[in-house]
Amino acid sequence: MQRLLVVYNPRSSRYSNLKNEVLNRLPELKGFIIGKYEVIKTDVDQNANQLSKIIKDGDLVLAVGGDATGVIAVNAILKSNKDATLAVLPYGNFNDLARTLGTKSLDEILKNNPKKLYPLEILIDGKHFRYATCYVTIGMMGEAVKLYDTPKLRRKLKTKFGRKISSYTQLASWYFKNRHKKQFLPEFKLNGELQPKKTSDYAAVNGKFMARVMKGGNDYEKPHVFRSETDQLTNFWRLFKLMAKSIFKQIPGSKTSGDVLEFIEPSSFELQAEGEYRTFNGINKIEIRKSEKCLKAIMK
Repeated sequence: MQRLLVVYNPRSSRYSNLKNEVLNRLPELKGFIIGKYEVIKTDVDQNANQLSKIIKDGDLVLAVGGDATGVIAVNAILKSNKDATLAVLPYGNFNDLARTLGTKSLDEILKNNPKKLYPLEILIDGKHFRYATCYVTIGMMGEAVKLYDTPKLRRKLKTKFGRKISSYTQLASWYFKNRHKKQFLPEFKLNGELQPKKTSDYAAVNGKFMARVMKGGNDYEKPHVFRSETDQLTNFWRLFKLMAKSIFKQIPGSKTSGDVLEFIEPSSFELQAEGEYRTFNGINKIEIRKSEKCLKAIMK
């Protein structure tokens, strides 16, 4: 029988729904050996390392939670080098990965066949850091994600009404308070070309959605290409223009086979991959590229 390995986060903003709609249904499933991995309150890397040691060939790894839970499952499968299949169900805040894959219920997961998914890989000063399926941002918007770790906002995200309203109102409040406080992205070259000094953000987009409302594309189905963009988003009108294009049409940017960001001096910055952020210090170079490894994933 196939193993179904369920990865879940009890601190997810929709954990009560997750428990009733997925975890409580597991004993009813026929034809599966059920295993569970409860996300521990550390970081993506430690969870992915621990989970990778559990995964076996032939496993169906089901991430049930928000995008961070999906990132853990993706990185664990790729680290394990096992022939396992990814599936994702949306029980978080933005759910960009689940929305990209199009899966909404346990029944859909069990009746669909896997397809190939080509994630991004992030390298910091030449060393592998993280795999990301949907997007990576560096700079101001990467730093703004810190908001979602505050206890006050976490409590609001657990309510049905507060989830969407709190997400965007708190981001707007943070933006107007902080947009002129510092240079979020130090001076750098992108693929050898010096960027304007006021550039605040870099984004690489691989999936259908970013922050729920911003539309991407289907580059996650392609092995050698994704979309990237740099901009001065501390300027409100530039941000407004970007958001309007991204919501009603598509995130602007250029197709690339890979990007290299080289800082003029060793630098500090915030990087986030699908909602999980990390602060880096004294870094010379970041590389964003398509991973040489692909995933099998359940998609609609």
